[in-house]
Amino acid sequence: MKILFIGDLYGDPGIDMIEKYLPELKQTYKPNLVIVNAENAAHGRGINKTIYKQLMSLGVSIITMGNWTWGNKELFEFIDDSTIIRPFNYREAPGVGYKIVNYNHQRICIINALGRTFMNANLDDPFTGIKAIIEKEKPDVSFVDFHAEATSEKVALGHYLDGLVDVVVGTHTHVPTADNRKLPKGTLYITDVGMTGPLDGIIGVDQTIVINRFLNGFSTPNRVADGPKQLNGVLIDLQKKTIDRIHIESETV
Repeated sequence: MKILFIGDLYGDPGIDMIEKYLPELKQTYKPNLVIVNAENAAHGRGINKTIYKQLMSLGVSIITMGNWTWGNKELFEFIDDSTIIRPFNYREAPGVGYKIVNYNHQRICIINALGRTFMNANLDDPFTGIKAIIEKEKPDVSFVDFHAEATSEKVALGHYLDGLVDVVVGTHTHVPTADNRKLPKGTLYITDVGMTGPLDGIIGVDQTIVINRFLNGFSTPNRVADGPKQLNGVLIDLQKKTIDRIHIESETV
């Protein structure tokens, strides 16, 4: 079984890249499932119904989210009837934190979780929470999108779940890491897949805005960066036990 996961879709540039390159990626790698993190899809803040329908029409199987899940309030109107998974460790939130997908007589459990370090300490514990889901559902295949700030928390979760789940991918920091590997007990892991959107922004945002924020100590509203674009993802082959990075750059402005 193959899973194509595409990291942190950011604004219109990210949507442009997935629209342009997903058909080619599907033809080349022939994944059985396509999962996309889209918590920054609507101008960097959440997702709306138009974008959701667009991703579905491209053949995306599941959409995961993150700390900007509720950045666009329109999501409240359709999340319950969608294939969107919000972080499971939000308390009493609309939608679901994981889904079971049936494929080729196998039950695949896809879980979305938020980290707590440098983010939101009031969330439920992602470590024991994911373990409890796996023990309850007993899936044939399990995939975790861990949306977290601290690399240490991501690596710790990978080792904590090693041998218990099949895949742990990290998202949120928008910078791809080079540590894609099989952990000692067999879990396929990467600390951060990277983002799909502006190449020369600062994690997606116009350079000037972020640089001035560091220089002057005050903030102006974010704006999605213009210019070249990138797509970052991973191809997971559960039969071969491999996780390979995908990076595409486009000079199209």
